[in-house]
Amino acid sequence: MLSAVVLREQGIDVEWINFETPFFSSEKAREASKQIKIPLRVKEITDEYLQMLKNPPRGFGKNMNPCMDCHALMFKIAGEMMKEENFDFLFSGEVVGQRPMSQTKPSLRYVEKTSGFVGYIVRPLSAKNLPETIPEKEGFVDRSQLLGFSGRSRKPQIALAKEYGITDYPAPAGGCLLTDKGFSDRLKDLFEHQESFTKNEIHLLKHGRHIRLKSGEKIIIGRTKDDNESITQYYDPKKDTLIKIKGSPGPIVLIPQAAGENSVKFGAALCIGYSKVSNVEPTDVLIVTPKGKETVQVLGISSSDIKQLLI
Repeated sequence: MLSAVVLREQGIDVEWINFETPFFSSEKAREASKQIKIPLRVKEITDEYLQMLKNPPRGFGKNMNPCMDCHALMFKIAGEMMKEENFDFLFSGEVVGQRPMSQTKPSLRYVEKTSGFVGYIVRPLSAKNLPETIPEKEGFVDRSQLLGFSGRSRKPQIALAKEYGITDYPAPAGGCLLTDKGFSDRLKDLFEHQESFTKNEIHLLKHGRHIRLKSGEKIIIGRTKDDNESITQYYDPKKDTLIKIKGSPGPIVLIPQAAGENSVKFGAALCIGYSKVSNVEPTDVLIVTPKGKETVQVLGISSSDIKQLLI
């Protein structure tokens, strides 16, 4: 937000591009666009992102976050749009030293080189701590009006936001699910067990309890009403198996892709086990597969008996 305003103060027309995948959304960017009236376009890049994510050249951070290669990919795509649409340069709000992994001077240089747009990335908040860019040399940007922020403290940014009347801005955390350990564990498990997967299967990693069977099949069990709704939203009736208790509230159970008979029975038992229905007597469970529907009577399995299978 600040980098855009700093450039706009020079009379430069600026526009934002925000990239979206199942790992991060454009929600904050949309809110910021409305607040400070910066034009915004949103581009979905899941396919390109997954190719990078399977083998990022600079590896991962603490979890499954490939921050440096993530940034390089985004600048590469933005740079291609810059050329196609005759924009003059790229810019970002990065600050030297703000992030110990992805915003050091060597990291910023790596991102620039890997993107293929060396010299065309302006970082208005830290420009005076970085080499002069081509847009500055060619007079598109007045370097004297750029800033020299550095380090972990956000106090200079907060003061500048106050100066510009920006009161509603996001917290330091970027909201990327790849920095979350629980989500990263599920994603690693998906990569280890499947060569290919759908976008829906990635979205499903955000919801419910996940169990990996010795057969390699996965079972997802809803924990809440919201979980059940989300699981149903990403359910593919042409490929997946859906299980729920007939005539009573309880968890939605989903087995993505083709499911064997034993796995379906196990999923039905888990559906009972994670519900409030008694495990003493068999209960009617509805099973919906790509081949059709059937009702079976099942005894529940106690949730405590399968803790070791939870991802």
